[in-house]
Amino acid sequence: MRGRRVLVLGDVMLDQFLWGKVARISPEAPVPVVEVSSETYHLGGAANVAGNVRALGGEAVVAGVVGDDAAGARVRSALAAAGIEDALAADDGGRPTTVKTRIIAHHQQVVRADRESAEPVSGSLERALLDGVRAALPSCAAVIVSDYHKGVVTAAVMKKVTALARRRGVPVLVDPKVAHFGLYRRVALVTPNQSEAEQATGVKIRSPADVLAAGAAILQRLRCDAALITRGEQGMSLFEPGRRPVHIPTAARAVFDVTGAGDTVIATIALARCARAGLPEAARLANLAAGVVVGKVGTATASPDEVLAAAEAARRIE
Repeated sequence: MRGRRVLVLGDVMLDQFLWGKVARISPEAPVPVVEVSSETYHLGGAANVAGNVRALGGEAVVAGVVGDDAAGARVRSALAAAGIEDALAADDGGRPTTVKTRIIAHHQQVVRADRESAEPVSGSLERALLDGVRAALPSCAAVIVSDYHKGVVTAAVMKKVTALARRRGVPVLVDPKVAHFGLYRRVALVTPNQSEAEQATGVKIRSPADVLAAGAAILQRLRCDAALITRGEQGMSLFEPGRRPVHIPTAARAVFDVTGAGDTVIATIALARCARAGLPEAARLANLAAGVVVGKVGTATASPDEVLAAAEAARRIE
C-alpha cells in the first residue's frame, strides 16, 4: 500500500479538542464544570480520511471547501505538515470552515459544539472544487467520497466526479450519508454503518437474516459493485453481486472512542484496492485498522506497524 495515491473529496473539517477534568458541578445548572488543561487540533472529516491514507503509507490529495478564516488556515497548515496535497477551494463569501469542538474530561466526551454551514456549494465555488478534482485525478488510483452532508457532495458534483473517474477507470468509494444515498449509483463501494443501512433500506437489522436483506437491498438500489455494512461490535458484512456475503468479526479489543473509525475503514480499503487486494482482504485489513483506532481517544489514525501487530494478535487468537 505504500506510495499508492488517493484523491479524497468531501466535507473537510477541523476537530478541536479541549482536554480537562471535572472537579465539581456548576452552581448555575446541573452540569459538570470542566477545568480545561490543554487544547489540540486535528484534521477532521474528509481531511481525516486523507490523514489515515498518509498514516498507512499512502499519498493523498484532498479536495473540499474551507472558509477564508483562521480555522481554514489551520486546516491548510495541518495538511501541509502531514504531507497531504491541498486541492481545497476557499469561500470568501462568509461560509465558515466546519469546526467540531469536543470537550473531553477523564477520557470521556462531555459535549460537542459545531460551527458550520451545510448549504450546498454552487457557482464559482463548485467550479473551483471540480477544477481541483480534474487536476488531481490523473495521478490517483482511487477516489474516496467522504460525505458528511455539509454541502460539498451535491448531485452535480457527484455526477461530474463519477463521470471523470469512470473515464479514467478509477474506482469511486463512498462513505455515505442517507440523505444522499440516491447519488451513489454504480460506484465501486459504499460503506454505510448499521444505522445508515437501516435508514436507507427500511430494514431493521435484528438478526443475521436482516443483515443479508439490507445488503441485498443496497446492491439492488445502487447497482454498485459492493457494499460494506460496518456494525460496531458486530464487525462488518461485505456484499458483492453474485458472491456469498463475507462476515468479519470485530477486531477491537477495547473501545474508547469511535470518532473517525469510518474514515479509517474507507481509507484502508481504498489503499488496499490500489495495491490490488481483493475486497474481502481489503475489508479485513480495514477491520484491523479500525480496531486500532477505536482503542484511542479522539480523532486518530492507524500506522502500518499497528495494523500488522493487530493482525498478528488476531492470528494468535484464531
